[in-house]
Amino acid sequence: MAIDTILLAVGPMDTVRANGLAETVLETAKPLEASVVIGHAFTDHEYEEFRDDLGLEERVEHVDPDEVAENRPPVGDLVDRFEDAGVDYEIRGALGDVSDEVVDMARAVDADRIVLGGRRRSPAEKAVLGSVSQDILLQSPCPVTYYRDLDVME
Repeated sequence: MAIDTILLAVGPMDTVRANGLAETVLETAKPLEASVVIGHAFTDHEYEEFRDDLGLEERVEHVDPDEVAENRPPVGDLVDRFEDAGVDYEIRGALGDVSDEVVDMARAVDADRIVLGGRRRSPAEKAVLGSVSQDILLQSPCPVTYYRDLDVME
């Protein structure tokens, strides 16, 4: 199976592991000349929490998710890395249930691979709080590379 499109799914916790995620994507994208979609999905509640920090005035009903994603960390750092490496990329945002939106985004861009990061959680935490990463792994329409940052383990 050829890899033409890689979806790098990021969220607010990925700022600390942006370099590792970028390196993981570049290991595949650069030699295969694959394009990268930087995808940032967020909930209504998350948007309302960070819209002031981004200098956005729009309420969630009037927001362009792609525009929000462009301005949300760690997207800017990832853009710099992909531009420096000469890798084609685009930015996509989505508003809704994060795991569902990432899976839908993968389908929409016809992703051949998803790369996502995560942190260690106990089985009890996953049972009580759920796991976005696990939901994406189970629903994904393509193979998933899971980047676990050992320096950020809690």
